[in-house]
Amino acid sequence: MQKKEAVIKVTRIEDFKRYLYERENAGATIQKYVTDIHTFFRYLGEDRTVDKQRIMAYKEWLQKEYSINSANSMIAALNQFLDFLDLGSLKVKRIKMQTNLFLQDEKELTQDEYRRLLKAAEENGKEQLALCMETIASTGIRISELGFFTVENVSKKYIPITNKGKYRRIFMPGVLQEKLLQFAREQGIQSGPIFITRNGHPKSRSNIWREMKALKEKTGIEGSKIFPHNLRHLFARNYYEVTKDIAGLSDLLGHGSLNVTRIYTSNTGKIYQKQLDLMNCVKMNT
Repeated sequence: MQKKEAVIKVTRIEDFKRYLYERENAGATIQKYVTDIHTFFRYLGEDRTVDKQRIMAYKEWLQKEYSINSANSMIAALNQFLDFLDLGSLKVKRIKMQTNLFLQDEKELTQDEYRRLLKAAEENGKEQLALCMETIASTGIRISELGFFTVENVSKKYIPITNKGKYRRIFMPGVLQEKLLQFAREQGIQSGPIFITRNGHPKSRSNIWREMKALKEKTGIEGSKIFPHNLRHLFARNYYEVTKDIAGLSDLLGHGSLNVTRIYTSNTGKIYQKQLDLMNCVKMNT
């Protein structure tokens, strides 16, 4: 019988981290879950006694402090933690939200805005950042998969990726391959990851996110649009617009479900507005 109340210790976070690693969760997922659990402990304060009522109160707090999507991802992390602690009876449901049939214009990056980001990065001497953005936007990879872009793999014209227990190949435009290898030669990178820091470590999600955010003032683009994963969305929309091949796109993105891929290929509200205007079903005043 599972407990309905328990006192949890912050030291269990490290145990949880090892549990996720042994379960072969992706590194980015582990980092995200651990960060979310630290947020939960900050909410608890000194009183670490938890029951269903207190977990529900935390859920309500998340709704007030975060967006629905962020709150739900933090609830998912907490539920995993509770399962790990054998406190599954304290888990709470995700926050229900109506599914939008269209993307939010204020969050989706346009092709023009993408070009402006590239130009700003190049003008600011951020050649590596510009090439990083081009790599994501032209292949659709997750930012956590940039580390697979090694000199050896790029030379093969395809990138073998093993992520979340799955294997797939990432193909790239020939011009991107040439740019990557040329950049590696110019930087004296003879082997290993192409995208590295000054200390020689692989670029992380936070490194790239900060560098992209720094382009906000130079481009005039809303900060809510400037983040690496939006480049993956841009790739998906461009690929689908050209091919209409949602099954092939799902394979390229590494999705396990076409329903997930359909989210990436949705139109923005402006497209729907234009279609409604073209219907001409309302008589004009004379």
